[in-house]
Amino acid sequence: MTPRSVALAPDLATCRILNGMWQVSGAHGRIEPGAALQAMAAYVEDGFTTWDLADHYGPAEDLVGEFRRRWAGVHGQPALAPLQFFTKWVPRPGAMPRRLVEEAVATSRRRMGMETLDLLQFHWWDYADSRYLEALAHLADLREAGHLRHLALTNFDTEHVGVILDRGVPIVSNQVQFSLVDRRPEACMAPFCRERGVHLLAYGTVCGGLLSERFLGQPEPRASALDTVSLQKYKRMVDTWGGWALFQELLAALRDVAGRHGVGIATVAVRWVLDRPAVAGAIVGTRLGLTDHRAESARVFDVKLDDEDHARIAPVLAKSQDLLHRIGDCGDEYR
Repeated sequence: MTPRSVALAPDLATCRILNGMWQVSGAHGRIEPGAALQAMAAYVEDGFTTWDLADHYGPAEDLVGEFRRRWAGVHGQPALAPLQFFTKWVPRPGAMPRRLVEEAVATSRRRMGMETLDLLQFHWWDYADSRYLEALAHLADLREAGHLRHLALTNFDTEHVGVILDRGVPIVSNQVQFSLVDRRPEACMAPFCRERGVHLLAYGTVCGGLLSERFLGQPEPRASALDTVSLQKYKRMVDTWGGWALFQELLAALRDVAGRHGVGIATVAVRWVLDRPAVAGAIVGTRLGLTDHRAESARVFDVKLDDEDHARIAPVLAKSQDLLHRIGDCGDEYR
């Protein structure tokens, strides 16, 4: 059985499957707060203790704050210690005075009800504006002051992760898109991160739900049938990767592998990503109160892919487009 957690730093662990909260931002269906909070409790009770969110994911930080208050009220304040809440700061490029950075961090701390943030993941839209280095310097100071335990990145490419590390900014992880469809991190990012001691947190591991039995053997869906922004986003990625016919070959291969292990296609897809070098965790989206994949996610820890499994998948992957050349390095699709 694979360990369920890994240390991003000596004082910061993460469950290797993180609960992604992008789905509460409003573009995946209406989330009812009461049902969402009940679902959060169920995830934690089943051992999924790490939450990935952001300042701009609608009410995500507020939900975390309310959940923490309720959880401590029922189980006591010490019961919060085994839980992790990783948020993001995604500012508009521009001047980054210390006051602005402090206010952003203070807002997340207030909303989440945390004196010290577990992990703040920083994103920057425009590399031509080098003031991201000023923001990171201020964040590093706030880390020293105890406002956050650790600092991380989101969707930075390999070159700029290197620039940041060479400036002496202590980065523990970089969150990037990584899946059987998007294998760009294998080219540059993962080897570099292994060398420099930076972990990867992978999102898009099930392509918004496309990597599942639901789409196996189905005709190419029209845009109107893709009812979440995740499905729309990752369908565009599939189109760039190789198209729907090749994607059906991939789903068929994954079905065969999944059948050998008595699990579902999504379980195999997540397991494949977790086995990649430098990957500490995979973020699986949670439509809290609407859908529940806890049982399927739990089975990821029991699956071990062998040479026969990889031999079934690899020939399909070999037919796909090189997304590194089509799109660029990790995060380049956002710039």
